[in-house]
Amino acid sequence: MRVVVFGAAGALGSRITGELVNRGHTVRIVSHVGSKHTAERPSTVTVVAEVTNPTSVAEAIRGADAVVSAIGPGPGQSPNVILGAARGLLRGMREANVRRLIVVGGAGGLEVRPGVRLADTPEFPKDWKPVADAHSEALEIYRQEPDLEWTVVAPAALIAPGARTGHYRAGGDQLLVDARGESRISAEDYAVAIVDELEQPRHIRRRFTVAAA
Repeated sequence: MRVVVFGAAGALGSRITGELVNRGHTVRIVSHVGSKHTAERPSTVTVVAEVTNPTSVAEAIRGADAVVSAIGPGPGQSPNVILGAARGLLRGMREANVRRLIVVGGAGGLEVRPGVRLADTPEFPKDWKPVADAHSEALEIYRQEPDLEWTVVAPAALIAPGARTGHYRAGGDQLLVDARGESRISAEDYAVAIVDELEQPRHIRRRFTVAAA
């Protein structure tokens, strides 16, 4: 499969790219205008594009089978880049006639109980809330898209580099916790879940979440 990855230089994007390559997919890495290119590896090429510009997106993804977005705000960057990316990707994909999109979402918008998001609980770090709110707003943008085959994948509350076990639990819009009340997943297993969904779609036009098995 020919897959375009936006945000491949980040902690999650790089692991998703690695998982794609290891499974035999051909990956096109998108580098931001003016940024340093990420080092290419076998089965990857790098192109330059601006994710908030639909025409630029269309040029970068034309001929691809699917797009993965791991876009998030970099140091000093506004969380609004998440919203700009959602709009730019959807419009660019329609222009390029690419239908499949998988997006790295946020855990903050998941429910901890009916009607209460994780981001609205007292324990949620205040510094993280603007990004969580941006992910929630972006989800609404995707939900208004009736035609393209998008999926948003929300991680567990805690996601960090760790072991690739190849196993995880999947849920819907509610935060997944274990027997100790903890919600976590390794970045490596999160990447596994992303590529599994790409290869065997089960959540078209839906958000779902994953946590450690």
